[in-house]
Amino acid sequence: MIATSLQPDREKDAQMQLHRPMRGSGYLRAAMMSFLSMAMVACSASPSRNILGSYFPTWMVCALLGIVFVVVIRGVLVKTGVDASLPVPVIVYLCMWTAATLAIWLVWLA
Repeated sequence: MIATSLQPDREKDAQMQLHRPMRGSGYLRAAMMSFLSMAMVACSASPSRNILGSYFPTWMVCALLGIVFVVVIRGVLVKTGVDASLPVPVIVYLCMWTAATLAIWLVWLA
């Protein structure tokens, strides 16, 4: 009777193996934590502009300038009649806004 109580219980061993951490998961966790900390440090020094005493992110200024650019271009396209022949104007203007915003960002900050 004593000998049987000292034998390992196979069900308990199977359950314990399910809850054990995998080998090498510490390395994966450390790599993930170092990647996340580097990503957060990169976000701490975002370019900002002082406008009327308040700091605005530069991407916001570029997006607003891109909207102004697309409104001007839309006015030109409406006057010339090209706007009526655009296949999907919403998508075209959205792509123009994205391109203008990224171009302003590139010219201004590069």
